[in-house]
Amino acid sequence: QVQLVESGGGLVQAGGSLRLSCAASGSIASINYMGWYRQPPGKQRELVARITTSGGNIYSADSVKGRFTISRDNAKNTVYLQMNSLKTEDTAVYYCNANYGNAMYGFRNYWGQGTQVTVSS
Repeated sequence: QVQLVESGGGLVQAGGSLRLSCAASGSIASINYMGWYRQPPGKQRELVARITTSGGNIYSADSVKGRFTISRDNAKNTVYLQMNSLKTEDTAVYYCNANYGNAMYGFRNYWGQGTQVTVSS
């Protein structure tokens, strides 16, 4: 079992910045990678960025490249999403995700409770 607790959402003007944090607890040794998804109003959830446990493999969606940076602090079991140059279209509920398990016992995804990010014009 893995528990994820997010923080850092809020209301910001376009062009501003926010930093989201996601602290993991529980069976964290079996986490393969962690990431951030978002779900804009009336739309499907989409992957924003993902980072492996070692931090050596990072993926970012084209829509956020150059503006958002994902990082992790293994000592704190925390993943961050630094969001700069925010746009109104970044408005969404942001969810932390952890992929857990292995090929022998199977994989599963854990989710945080979600944090609202609202970007005003």
